[in-house]
Amino acid sequence: MRTNNWIRQTHRWLSIAFTVAVLVNIIAMGVGSQAVWIGLVALFPLILLMISGLYLFVLPYLAKGRGAAARG
Repeated sequence: MRTNNWIRQTHRWLSIAFTVAVLVNIIAMGVGSQAVWIGLVALFPLILLMISGLYLFVLPYLAKGRGAAARG
């Protein structure tokens, strides 16, 4: 599997993990739990989502640059 496909698949699974973490956070707030770490659980997949999302966002621009350099 190519690196780009691996990053896309990881990005999809991270989005599922982030959604579950947010739902756990909402349920914990509804129950009345005051644990701060529950709110921080969603930050880890969110940071990884941001990194992989920025990479996937820049990827087409990098491909255009490589194509222009090859035509040279």
